[in-house]
Amino acid sequence: MSLSTRVLLGLALGIVVGLFFGPSVGFLGPVGDAFIRLLQMTVIPYIVVSLVGGLGALTYADAARLARAAGGFLLVIWGIAILTVLLAPLAYPAWPSASFFSHNLVEARAELDIVSLYIPANPFHALAEAMVPAVVVFTLAIGIALIAVERKAALLEVMATMTDVLTRVMNFVVGLAPYGVFAIAASAAGTMHVDDVRGLQVYGAVYLALALILALWTIPALVAALTPFRYREIVVDTRDALVTAFATGSVFVVLPVLAERAKTLVSGENGGDTDTDHMVDVIVPTAFNLPSTGKLLALSFVLFAGWISGVAISVSQYPTFAASGLASFVGSTLIAIPFLLDLFRIPADTFQLFVIADQVVGRLGALLAAVHILALTLLSASALSGRLRVRRRALLRWAAITLLLTLGALLGIRVGFEKGGSPHDTYDVFAKRDLLLPPALVRVREDTPSSMAPEPAGATLQRIRRRGSLRVGIPPDSLPYAFYNADGGLVGFDVELAHTLANDLGVSLEISIASVERIEQLLDGRHVDVIMGGLLMTPEHIEAVGMTRPYLQETLAFVVRDYRRKEFQASEAVREMEGLRIASLPIEYYVRKLGDALPDATIVSVDSPREFFEAEEGEFDALLLTAEAGSSWSLIYPSFTVAVPGPRPVAIPLAMGVRRGDEAMNDFLDQWIRLKQAEGITDRLYDYWIMGKKPASKREPRWSVMRNVLGWGIEPEPLEDQS
Repeated sequence: MSLSTRVLLGLALGIVVGLFFGPSVGFLGPVGDAFIRLLQMTVIPYIVVSLVGGLGALTYADAARLARAAGGFLLVIWGIAILTVLLAPLAYPAWPSASFFSHNLVEARAELDIVSLYIPANPFHALAEAMVPAVVVFTLAIGIALIAVERKAALLEVMATMTDVLTRVMNFVVGLAPYGVFAIAASAAGTMHVDDVRGLQVYGAVYLALALILALWTIPALVAALTPFRYREIVVDTRDALVTAFATGSVFVVLPVLAERAKTLVSGENGGDTDTDHMVDVIVPTAFNLPSTGKLLALSFVLFAGWISGVAISVSQYPTFAASGLASFVGSTLIAIPFLLDLFRIPADTFQLFVIADQVVGRLGALLAAVHILALTLLSASALSGRLRVRRRALLRWAAITLLLTLGALLGIRVGFEKGGSPHDTYDVFAKRDLLLPPALVRVREDTPSSMAPEPAGATLQRIRRRGSLRVGIPPDSLPYAFYNADGGLVGFDVELAHTLANDLGVSLEISIASVERIEQLLDGRHVDVIMGGLLMTPEHIEAVGMTRPYLQETLAFVVRDYRRKEFQASEAVREMEGLRIASLPIEYYVRKLGDALPDATIVSVDSPREFFEAEEGEFDALLLTAEAGSSWSLIYPSFTVAVPGPRPVAIPLAMGVRRGDEAMNDFLDQWIRLKQAEGITDRLYDYWIMGKKPASKREPRWSVMRNVLGWGIEPEPLEDQS
């Protein structure tokens, strides 16, 4: 069998073994990592010797011709890739979408440091840290300077010898590819959890379709239409390098192989032209350090993340998106994707989806990147050797087939998903959430009867222990702090805190649901012991009740319809709007601040956010709320989203309320909040209720044939006592 066949066989066997044995084959992960490291160890030295030797052997005239030819074809391929990415939203079905709160809504945007990425202040540090762009710039400088050196023959001979040595090492390691790929595939298939890829069906289908079309038709067919190389030579004769890139998920590790395959093709046409071989040695490593089609296709994830989060990038933003995407992808995708998510204010948590998806579809990206580098090399070599040919009929046929394939695949995906129904269950995930921590014995009542006799004065903690219950007042519609889930249970961040406090005190829990004003009356009458439920720290609340230290901090925001999000993201732009009608809860402090900031706006008081969400479109322009609460409401009403006006977001602390003058209870709760923060309880609840993260303890065991089909390794349940 050929190497490519053995690699594919190893990949298939690895997947089968991983699915059968599940997490028990996780030990193969280090074996796969060792193989990847063996492949990587020759790449940095190869880049240095091939670039220095390849450039040094050229003349300045040849180098200039090379730059013009390769640069022109690179722009053409980039243009094709970006146009393909911008067509990706055609495949997105018309599903309602929203997401949990993300810090990306309120954090400052990341900056991409191009200077430090590409200009090495210390070349040896860049070499040691594998900073490939900086290494390439350094070696390009050495190679260009070497062109003018007269006594360079000896050094060029050394570079050629080192290239041969590194190629021999590389060929030996590539021979181990079937075993290394088997270990990588088995470990990934055995340890990746099914929950990790939920919600990625659309992105996976779009990426798969576009990557295959670009790699197997669009790019190689363009090369075949412009050069003497046949389609079979471009795709089939280089399959070892392409399959290895796909199987390992890294084009970096096959750069020497790609260069050798390209030289073989070019020498077949040119009869072993040494100058052209030197140009190949320059083009391949240089092309690797510029955004490839494989990298640029990952831009489609940003469009997908915006769509699935309810903050889709508009067509008017496409020029900015394309330019910033191309510029940011000169570095790693792990740097570029978070930068672009920040730039377009898409929830940063979606980046975790990209990391997961990249493990699955990233191998196709590596295959596409290998095709990109090979195509650029063959096009440039043909142009430099005078063998480039422009055939209009072939190009028109290529353009027509490419357009039909791309549009057909995207529209087919859209129709298929729309007929199959939406797999997005963000609302269900939120509505079906139950308490994370052990609950206390609880009783919930809507309000508290006024006829209930107030308890006598005394220390609140003593009264709680004497009666055996903690009484908590919570306002209604306090998402995500207190709400009824799909099963009718009262849950949420503050409800969870109330259960935890009751358990720590060793008592049961009584919760009264009433308006803030009513709860303050109940607190004064000693009908409730504490107010929870997202109580904002305002001068009015500080005056009415005793407030504890803040246990959480929120960010003031507007909730608006999806298509108006950009309008409300800048404070100056909002101030310039005329005729605004803004809904607000009756919180005097923030109503006043809103009136001062927007003196021409009409502010309408609403008792519940539901009045805003269920109003006719056009009745209100926005709702003043917090970003955290607004994100939770958008899960129920996915046609709305959150906009945080910049550049300086307004922070709002949340605290608990106690009866004014009850210093002992206030001090106790202050210290209890510190304790829960130190234990990490508040962070766990924040991640669960506000960020929407699923704790590892609630994940189902990883599915495998061995466990779920054959029942091996499952502890039998104890038999019931029938006596």
